[in-house]
Amino acid sequence: MDLDYGKEYEDFRAEVSGWLSSNWPPKGELAELPLAEGAARFRAMASEAGYLNRNIPRKYGGGEQPPDAIKGQIIREAFAKVHAPMEARGIGSMMLVPTLLERGEEWQKEKFVKGTINGEIIWCQGYSEPGSGSDLASLQTKAELIGDEWVINGQKIWTTTAQQADWMFCLCRSEPDQPKHGGISYLLIPMKQDAITVSPLKQMTGGADFNQVFLEDARTPADHIVGKRGEGWSVSRTTLKHERNSIGNAAQSEAIFKGLVALAKTSQYNGRPALQDPTIRQRLAGLEGYILSHKYSGLRQFTKSAKGEDVGIIGLMNKINSTNIGSEVSKLALDLLGDDGMLDPIAHEEMTLLPTGGNRGWINQYMYSLGIAVAGGTGNIQRNVIGERGLGLPRDYYADRSSGK
Repeated sequence: MDLDYGKEYEDFRAEVSGWLSSNWPPKGELAELPLAEGAARFRAMASEAGYLNRNIPRKYGGGEQPPDAIKGQIIREAFAKVHAPMEARGIGSMMLVPTLLERGEEWQKEKFVKGTINGEIIWCQGYSEPGSGSDLASLQTKAELIGDEWVINGQKIWTTTAQQADWMFCLCRSEPDQPKHGGISYLLIPMKQDAITVSPLKQMTGGADFNQVFLEDARTPADHIVGKRGEGWSVSRTTLKHERNSIGNAAQSEAIFKGLVALAKTSQYNGRPALQDPTIRQRLAGLEGYILSHKYSGLRQFTKSAKGEDVGIIGLMNKINSTNIGSEVSKLALDLLGDDGMLDPIAHEEMTLLPTGGNRGWINQYMYSLGIAVAGGTGNIQRNVIGERGLGLPRDYYADRSSGK
């Protein structure tokens, strides 16, 4: 496997590194700003230079660069090396912006994209409902078009950042006479209205990252719909594609495994250093094999992207590989903690892809691994997607039976 990028790209690497050395860490007036504001300004400068938000047109605040998988990888490596902030994190940038770029009207892109990637607009996702989790198409939240407004009634659950959100992208049943997949619309709903109540859900970590959201005659303008009436299921699949890809990054698996090895070096197991125990060594070796497979699968997909080729069905494996690895790493970490595995988690720590805070951080990581396995579709849903859409296998018998077929 040849991992040499070639002279053209190594020259580009030097260009990016030179730009970063001049602009990060912040200098002069930028260094005087509060951390969040300074990071936002830096991101805007990096987008203007063409290094961040490369697939987003400049008129929406992006870098507007031609697709180039290798340049994108070089930028990620260079920014990570100096710990410079990259694209703003959050559901809006990760999921809604790509959806609007693919399916949104021009005015929607102009109104929402720039503010979202700059962190000025915070979004939450209104998909799951108390009775509609994995079978998302059975959702019951209703949207009626009355005059020039949609009027929405229903309940959403497991809604991340709903407490802070300015807007929600929401799936609602707008065509009650249509089959369940065909009667859904994708609406953009302002959260700051009296008709919406947000109720935080306390988690076993002690925190409250998720919420219930109650919509009682909530309103949004008639044109705040992405796609046409009844096309919401199709639009939602665009969003979920980006969510699953964001969860399936092999670099995350490598990072938590590195932390696990460090934990094993300082832990005792069965009365001796954990790394001297053959069972622990075997489990670590097995995990490293899965992680390397995930990594080299990512490199294979990277190579295809660099050649302008479709990665094909292999891309469907990323999310389930990543969450399976995260689960096994967390289980082994909990075994290594011994009695410390009974400690209470860090209640104030936000959900993170990497354990911080010592042994308590690993407890958080274990609990987080249970939740992230459900995000973007459960493991069984992912297997159905791989089997049916990737391998062309027949539709799940139980899914057909539940839909009355």
